[in-house]
Amino acid sequence: MIFLEQHCPCKSMKRYEDCCLPILNDEKPALNCEQLMRSRYTAYCVNNFEYIVNTYSLRARNEQNISVDFIKHQAASTKWLHLNVVNSHETSVEFKAFYQDGRAIYCLHELSYFVQENGKWRYDNGDLLGTTGKLKTGRNEACFCDSGKKFKHCCM
Repeated sequence: MIFLEQHCPCKSMKRYEDCCLPILNDEKPALNCEQLMRSRYTAYCVNNFEYIVNTYSLRARNEQNISVDFIKHQAASTKWLHLNVVNSHETSVEFKAFYQDGRAIYCLHELSYFVQENGKWRYDNGDLLGTTGKLKTGRNEACFCDSGKKFKHCCM
């Protein structure tokens, strides 16, 4: 994959090897909830579904019956395109994650809540916010990822 030698998929502007990879490989812990959220986004990008399941809180995992097969099935036709962290607080992160499913582009706009379990950050739950859903993207419109390029020359 090309991005392995470039910036991390979480859009931190750090190299993947210096950003999310050590967290995904359990070589170092996520130091805060934003770092965990970014690593979970990256895990979706690289299809590391076991990491995603392992970073749910025990309550969420039990109540929602989360499994690797469930996450894998959910993400089967999804290509993650861009992450924008809107706000980050001590136990919550508001973000917009853009993804492609088929030929359509969608935005997942969520306020995620995190807890610490045994000294590690875990995703507990989230609230979908008003701009979640399918995006209308014209070929000559500016790209949603804030690159400054036209959509047709960027994420299309």
